[in-house]
Amino acid sequence: MPAPDFDLDLFLPYLLNQAAEATSAAFQTQYRTEYGMTRAQWRVLANLGKHGTMTAVEICRVTYIEKTKVSRAVQALAEAGLLARGTVSGDRRQESLTLTPAGQKAFSVLGQRALRFDQTLRDRLGQSATDTLLVVLRELAAAPGVPHTNENRFR
Repeated sequence: MPAPDFDLDLFLPYLLNQAAEATSAAFQTQYRTEYGMTRAQWRVLANLGKHGTMTAVEICRVTYIEKTKVSRAVQALAEAGLLARGTVSGDRRQESLTLTPAGQKAFSVLGQRALRFDQTLRDRLGQSATDTLLVVLRELAAAPGVPHTNENRFR
């Protein structure tokens, strides 16, 4: 029996990417219009807002953004006065990154907008579908069969 033809529109990684891109693009106006941020800059800011002090390597690990994009985002956020750089004890190659008071304010403002955006998505899906989606997405993210090659890529 011949193998079924590959249908990109039914390929889960493709569909997951399409959903992520569509929702990301819809939220992008929130940080781009007022703050002039790129997606990478928003993701760096959001992770520093959530986790506090981090290094660029740690940001790469949790965001799956390439090192050069994180470096450019860090530079732009620092130039905008939203991020401060410090030294890492015992490792001169790394910098500690933290939000400045202006960065914390931007994170607070954008975080509230993100919560409203998230609620709009949840309302659109309904509670049952949202609950199911959260379980499925967490399973996929933690699945042993899903390659986690990015974890080691930026070390």
